[in-house]
Amino acid sequence: MDAMTHTNPKEPGISLRVLLIAVGVTALLTGIVAWMLMRPASVGPNVVEEHADELPAGIVELTPDAQKNAALGLAPVEVRPLPTTIDVTGSVAAEDARIAHIRPLARGLIERVWVSLGQRVTQGQPLATYDNIQLGELVGDYLGARAVLRQAEADLDVKRRVVERGRELIKLEAIAQQTLDLREAELKTSEAGVARDQAAVSRVEEQLHRFGLSDVDLKQLSPTEGTSPHRDASHAVLRAPFDGVVTKYDVAQGEVAEPERELFTVTDMSSVWVLADIYEKDITKVRADTDAIVRVDAYPDRTFAGRVTYVADLIDPQTRSAKARVVVANPGTALKLDMFARISIPTAEQREGLLVPVAAIQTIDNQSVVFVQESANRFMRRDVELGMTAGDLVEIRSGVQAGDTVVGAGSFYLKTALLRERIGDEH
Repeated sequence: MDAMTHTNPKEPGISLRVLLIAVGVTALLTGIVAWMLMRPASVGPNVVEEHADELPAGIVELTPDAQKNAALGLAPVEVRPLPTTIDVTGSVAAEDARIAHIRPLARGLIERVWVSLGQRVTQGQPLATYDNIQLGELVGDYLGARAVLRQAEADLDVKRRVVERGRELIKLEAIAQQTLDLREAELKTSEAGVARDQAAVSRVEEQLHRFGLSDVDLKQLSPTEGTSPHRDASHAVLRAPFDGVVTKYDVAQGEVAEPERELFTVTDMSSVWVLADIYEKDITKVRADTDAIVRVDAYPDRTFAGRVTYVADLIDPQTRSAKARVVVANPGTALKLDMFARISIPTAEQREGLLVPVAAIQTIDNQSVVFVQESANRFMRRDVELGMTAGDLVEIRSGVQAGDTVVGAGSFYLKTALLRERIGDEH
């Protein structure tokens, strides 16, 4: 009984040591967690991290395995011959043949307007409906001429039967020859009257055709009980002649429209002109059928391919320049009318330039950059100024020099790593 209740005097000491060890382990683990939480963010799993805090700004380090995974391709900065270019400015304009000026064919009252300024329209889409006053009058003239013609044809039919009967009677000597001659003369007069009335109907029909009425439409104009073909036929519709944009709008419901007044302008923007100003000293260097590159401020990273189709023979006395017309395909109508544009036009002369692959160019904060290899694992960002593009190569006007090695394929991976590093530094 006493043995079971006996206490070892050393046990309190052992418990104290265990407690101290547990406290020490807890403190160690807490320190490790705090260190991991306060540790700088990684720039990516494949970026060298040993000296990440010591790397200068704009430097990215990649291990050989990381370079392999990113499929990095290196390319030398080379000096190659390039055609000399003339860099000029200009503005975007619509092609003359792609502008439709919509006017009514005759005086009329606007009943409804279907579109608005700037709206995109498709070929055949209604623009406005109007009551064509002249068309209504012509329909009335046509119906009247048709009535006169029907009367004349009925009279002619009667006279033909009278003449045929007279010819039978003359054989029986039932009438005199003089009476038959008189009836035949009246028949010829009636035939001439029908021909005259047919010509009158045809003349009005031609005028109606100019307003868009077909032969089927004309046949449906004959009045029937309870209908008013005159009122129905006089309503005309102005339609879009092709796909485009309504670039002018000068009409309102209830107005009286005149043939001399332009109501709408529809412009096909799928292809545009860029009118470039060529200075007098450079005119001899620019030729038609020459490719050109167009840039606009709205799309700093995009170029538009064009072709010079015409160089004006007239010099502006104020600017001492001539207009060169550059035709540019405009899918999606990215180029807008009157946009300011910069145009590069190659000439027959050649010069030397520094070229790198187009794939080497990246954009950071609206600045074109390349990544130049400094060592096996280290790459530096360089801000560059771009020149002309030649196939899959692009000219670098400043920022690199011949003999530098830049990253071509896979340069986007370096851009991503650099931006991640910058975000990590900010936090």
